[in-house]
This record gives sequence, structure tokens and C-alpha cells, in this order.
Amino acid sequence: MKYYTEDHVWVEVQDEEAAIGISEYAAEQMGEISFVELPEEDDCFNIGDRLGEIEAEESTVDIYSPISGTVSAVNESLADSPDLINDSPEDKGWICRMTDFDPTDLDDLMDEDAYMEYVESLE
Repeated sequence: MKYYTEDHVWVEVQDEEAAIGISEYAAEQMGEISFVELPEEDDCFNIGDRLGEIEAEESTVDIYSPISGTVSAVNESLADSPDLINDSPEDKGWICRMTDFDPTDLDDLMDEDAYMEYVESLE
């Protein structure tokens, strides 16, 4: 199950690891993505800390951590192919994975239905 922030960042928990990326809506709004600044493995983040940055034709945005935890992996494929986020933002275009997070951090995030309603309210 995915959870979303109002900043269009998603989190998907699988076992003891949480994948993080940006939503399809965000990717569409940004246009063609040309660069992704990734966090470093083993870096620790709190909710709201800056994870990295995405540069695209329409804008440059900072990505903020939706949960607190330790980066266990980064999507190195984005260094050579940042357009993976455009092609598959909620699958192959993940930004990083985290461990050592508190599952209660997810309580303040939207589920997919709530996020879709939120996106519709923006249009």
C-alpha cells in the first residue's frame, strides 16, 4: 500500500523497508526530468528533511522526506536515466529506500484514495 504527502511524495512499505518517490501527478506536472540529486546511503533523515532535488523543464523541486529513517538504498539508475521518473514514477523511478523508520509516521500521510481526491481538488 502506498501513502502520499501533499508535496506529491509517495512511500511504499515492503517488509522492513520503505521505498520513496514522487507521484505520477508530480512527474506529469514537472515535464521532462533532466537531473535527480539523490541522498547518500546510510544518511539519516527526519520527516521534512530535504532528501534531494529534481530538475525538469517546468521546474526544479526539492524532495522532502515523508518519514524519518536511514537510507538503505538509492536508485543509481536515475543518475544516467532521470527520465525513469517520467516513464515509471511509482515503480522503476523510485528515489531511495529507508529502514529504521517508525510505522506510525505513515499515520499522517494520505492513502491512495485520499490522495486522488486531493489531486482532483487541485485541478
